[in-house]
Amino acid sequence: MKMLFPFMATALGLTMTLATAGQAQQAPQAQPAAMPFVVQESGKGFYRLDDAVRSVNGGDATIVIAPGTYKDCAKVDQGRVAFRAKVSGSAIFDGGICDGKATLVLSGTDAMVDGLVFQNLKVPDGNGAGIRLQHGNLTVMNSTFRNSEEGILAGDDATGEIHVDRSSFSGLGSCAVASGCAHGLYIGHYGKLYVTRSRFEKGRGGHYLKSRAAWVSITDNSFDDSQGHGTNYTIDLCSGATGTIARNIMSSGPDKENHSGFIVVAAEQRDNPSAGLTIVDNTATLTPGVTYTPTFVIDFSHEPLVINGNMLGHGINRFETR
Repeated sequence: MKMLFPFMATALGLTMTLATAGQAQQAPQAQPAAMPFVVQESGKGFYRLDDAVRSVNGGDATIVIAPGTYKDCAKVDQGRVAFRAKVSGSAIFDGGICDGKATLVLSGTDAMVDGLVFQNLKVPDGNGAGIRLQHGNLTVMNSTFRNSEEGILAGDDATGEIHVDRSSFSGLGSCAVASGCAHGLYIGHYGKLYVTRSRFEKGRGGHYLKSRAAWVSITDNSFDDSQGHGTNYTIDLCSGATGTIARNIMSSGPDKENHSGFIVVAAEQRDNPSAGLTIVDNTATLTPGVTYTPTFVIDFSHEPLVINGNMLGHGINRFETR
């Protein structure tokens, strides 16, 4: 018996050694990927953006989006939903379209988009957008819209407000379809539109900013058309508007489809009053290679506008009534 225990100890040690070696040789089990869409209020995560939106069930929520590139899209039919990048500029939505319209199709009471990137958005009718706002208020900040047909396209909501701040619109617009042109930012008959501290550049057709909102505040933005192709107006208030256009820096490039004006008021309808629209302290220039002579403000409303303190480069006329 005394000789048995050493043998048993040796055998047991060998068995344990082999088992340990076997465990060491096993490949580590793959861990499930982290869920990129997290509802902040509940802490629940989802692999698909539309599942995260549906989980809110029409309530109020913030969906935090992890860094990554996504083909997702989502619809919000009611409630107040915010979409926020966990790291600003790192959540990229690339080509995902819902209802043949946009990456985000919004019809709720309020929506916010913070720090997202939207790119490569196209649909058959030529209006593929990062955001399609059908109803309600919208705030967009720190976001990028690029290389698509439209950045933001909004319908009609006479009591609604839209705020766009510290965002960029690049490589947008198109006049390639028979239904008409797409634009960098296109707002329907909304109550108020605020566009501040944002950049518009490299347009590919249409206008950089087109709006039918009754009241606008377009301030402290940059509109750089030096690399634009087939573009039209810088700011088109096509149904008229009151409010303020101030402290913007604008350039007009050599490749334009319509180079007649920078800011055009009530060219299509006179649905909104324009008396008192204030256009002050802006800077407008022509880029090298431009041979045409545009007008800074073209007015179709025949109502008294306030235009002063603007710095206009050589070859730009101040004002014209049509």
